[in-house]
Amino acid sequence: MDAGELEVFDAGRCTDGYQLGLAVGQRFRETIRSRMRGDVFLHEQLLPFASTAAGKPLLAALQAANRERYSRYWDELVGMADGSGVPLLHVILVNLRKELRPFIPKKGHERREEPDDDCSDILMVSESTAFAAHNEDANVALLGHTYVVKATSPDGVSSFTAYTYAGELSTCAFGFNSDGVAFTLDSVPPAIDEVAAGAIAVNFVSRDLLEARDLDDAMHRVCSPGVSVGHCYNLMDVRARRIVTVETASQNRFAVHEAGAVPSFHANMYLHLQVEQVQDENSMSREKRAARCAMDSKEEALVVLGDAADEKYPIFMTGPTLYTLCTVLVDLDDETMTIYTGNPKSRDAVRLVLPML
Repeated sequence: MDAGELEVFDAGRCTDGYQLGLAVGQRFRETIRSRMRGDVFLHEQLLPFASTAAGKPLLAALQAANRERYSRYWDELVGMADGSGVPLLHVILVNLRKELRPFIPKKGHERREEPDDDCSDILMVSESTAFAAHNEDANVALLGHTYVVKATSPDGVSSFTAYTYAGELSTCAFGFNSDGVAFTLDSVPPAIDEVAAGAIAVNFVSRDLLEARDLDDAMHRVCSPGVSVGHCYNLMDVRARRIVTVETASQNRFAVHEAGAVPSFHANMYLHLQVEQVQDENSMSREKRAARCAMDSKEEALVVLGDAADEKYPIFMTGPTLYTLCTVLVDLDDETMTIYTGNPKSRDAVRLVLPML
């Protein structure tokens, strides 16, 4: 299965959020429509739940909270729906899926739903090197349904570059801006009692990160919103040559861990914040495998992220459910973000090098 060439779209300077969403929706109309048609979770669970007695007020609360706090980004969703011809409800549900999923009733003794997003990160900042290496893992159905969006702020002062899932806000994956702030994201699995119904959605928080001016501003944007479900943010300040991991949870809880000379590996479980969480065997297996590998350089980190030694839970995933869509290397010294399509330890991997400053 081939993800195809990763397309980069420069939307330029848009006057407002609606115009940016409209431009992206028009440019990737067929990609967005294809993603929505093939989203089994959307059609079999999100849409039916949204019309139930329990789902209607939850969805209304989520819409109100996020539209009020992030009105410009909400306008991007409306523009994206209009530009692509996809029903606005479908776009909203896909962007709020993490906040809705915990409340969708499981039928009988149904097995816990397979995750549709798992990622791995290696972080290191020493005197000789400073980098973050990241595997972007998602449901195999998302192959060919991602792209890179570049956009300039309405005032023309700043710009961002973001790896984007079709039909979603930029970005629930990774990106950077012209102020030298970059980030990668890892989902984490809080238990149902740790989820705050109808609060702020992580897709809006990560979109807001693209406008952070420096590391302190980025940390404020991820720690203060009062989120519904937790997330893990690997935040980078290229100019300050710093990387911090911020794990967040509902009720404005967070933990901060700064990357240092000893490389650290982060999968999809909380490592620093004390939160009741679902025990993810996939993440635990990847953490154990990484602990046995050398990660003291960019080259070694890419080899680890390309590792498939564990047949059941490989670090580099090729299906049948989860797939490593790409690998990204953020080099704070070279001031570049390199996206690898294909196994990053292979010479055949396709590289897209993006200057960050």
